[in-house]
Amino acid sequence: MAQKIRWGILATGWIAELFVKDLLATGHSVTAVGSRTQAKADRFAAEFDIATAHGSYEALVADPNVDIIYIATPHPQHVSAAKLALGAGKHVLIEKPFTLNAAEAAEIVDLAAAKGLVALEAMWTRFLPHMRRIRDVIAAGTIGDVRSITADHRQKLPDDPNHRLNALSLGGGALLDLGIYPISFCWDILGKPAAILASAAFRETGADAQVATIFHYASGAIATTLSSSDSAGPNRACIVGTKGRIEIDRVWYAPTTFRVYDADNNLLETFDRTVGGRGMQFQADEAERLIAAGVTFGEILPPSQSVEIMETLDEVRRQIGLRYPGEH
Repeated sequence: MAQKIRWGILATGWIAELFVKDLLATGHSVTAVGSRTQAKADRFAAEFDIATAHGSYEALVADPNVDIIYIATPHPQHVSAAKLALGAGKHVLIEKPFTLNAAEAAEIVDLAAAKGLVALEAMWTRFLPHMRRIRDVIAAGTIGDVRSITADHRQKLPDDPNHRLNALSLGGGALLDLGIYPISFCWDILGKPAAILASAAFRETGADAQVATIFHYASGAIATTLSSSDSAGPNRACIVGTKGRIEIDRVWYAPTTFRVYDADNNLLETFDRTVGGRGMQFQADEAERLIAAGVTFGEILPPSQSVEIMETLDEVRRQIGLRYPGEH
């Protein structure tokens, strides 16, 4: 039996807790955690029964009992943390969005390629069972040629101007935290848009509160997304083709159900599979599969696409006039 891939957790916030819960519940091995302080690392390690707690990120990436690092820092720190881990010879799974911008994403991808290491974006939605089935349905031609996609990601998040989600210095705003989901989804189904249109509304902090996008494709297809951090929405998605459609239920980007209809509104398929936990274990499965196979990328979300998605987000930000502190 092959030895389990050993995970190290870099940063100890809410998203790291969710990920580790799913990892441990599904039989994955978490051997170490690292934080900026020993106290935070100790607390996290005690809560999840992790053997080793490191008081610095440097100590974590140097741990010989770790094979892959999950990076759960705020967005602006992704690039430095990823380069630190890759420099120490560790594979990385990097929370979405991959980085703040495409230039940083390219840095990570180039370094990982040079070292023969996996650098996978933790866009967990891509690896969920219902998304895998949706790709199969489309590939089989069941709904014909895709003509349009609609997807929203709208939540009522804290209004506190000091909250991470509203702080430009931490990459806060609707686009990187919420909009990344429907935008990545459109990339998954239709690929690179030929033209992008974007509009936004802003909070007093300068962070974006609402972002709408329209993507046009060479095929003639159109995709629309709407994301907001100041108001809750239905959080559903629909893919419409020349022969039918796929309606994904709330919440479309998490484990959920969907239905396939033909052009005459006849129900062709209902997908309803129970998934344990939040479903974040499936991205870990993919990372481990790549490592075990001795390859650095797969078809579902290759690192080159993560860079291109960041280019799309860069263009959206250019159009809405959104810049983060320290960007050149």
